[in-house]
Amino acid sequence: MAIQIRNLSNETRRITESLGNFSVLEYAQDASVSPFNAQTQYFMGKMNVRRRQVMVALNGSNSVITQAGAMQWMAGDVNATSGVKGVGDFLGKLVKGAVTKESAVKPEYVGNGTLVLEPTYKYIILQDVANWGPAGMAVEDGMFLACDGTVQHKVVARSNLSSAVAGGEGLFNLCLQGSGVAALESNVPLSELVEVELQNDTLKIDGNLAVCWTASLQFTVERSTKTLIGSAVSGEGLVNVYRGTGKVLMCPVAPTNTLYAATNTVAAKSAAVGSNTFGK
Repeated sequence: MAIQIRNLSNETRRITESLGNFSVLEYAQDASVSPFNAQTQYFMGKMNVRRRQVMVALNGSNSVITQAGAMQWMAGDVNATSGVKGVGDFLGKLVKGAVTKESAVKPEYVGNGTLVLEPTYKYIILQDVANWGPAGMAVEDGMFLACDGTVQHKVVARSNLSSAVAGGEGLFNLCLQGSGVAALESNVPLSELVEVELQNDTLKIDGNLAVCWTASLQFTVERSTKTLIGSAVSGEGLVNVYRGTGKVLMCPVAPTNTLYAATNTVAAKSAAVGSNTFGK
């Protein structure tokens, strides 16, 4: 008898997006709160700061690769493998993980059933990797969450490593190639991301606002002007530069990780105050 899952989607949780075997479950109203953080959660919901989870349907012929520790629960005949095909493959994955700041070994789930990943307050962006062309898509550090097993993982390097070090940027990025769906974690929703398409042209960004970009683009870190004096006068220092033909998905604002941290701090303080009050 096939497994049945009930009450996964209801008036408080709904599926907001689907692509391939991937779906995004969003908590429109998070009822799993206490009296001490209910007010914080209420206003977070009004500002669209909500829990979201990735669900993947496995039908026996497909597999899913995730970040290590991303799985929350799985139902049916679903099994996890290491995805490592030998000592050489393991060493290669260690190197890739070290230079891209991603987990070295990403588990691969196979079988028949449903896989649900841990909830996140970030936005989930589903992308068809094939739409990024033969070169694939390069992903900013820490944004990869999961992908189909048919997607290949590679490493792409900055075109000039010395300037990347000077700019405080990483030297390498994860590159996804082939066919299949990739799930990324973003600080802003897909509807707010700016898509810049280049035709033998140049895009310069002050900061790491790019979520992903065509891997064939030449990616460098350079001064905003040709001279140090010019950079000082303009008030800008080093910028990320993308050259060539391809596209870039870019955040319109700086990452808001500090806001998430502040929210957690407020919730913790509210809980502490409530606990002290009821303890008296």
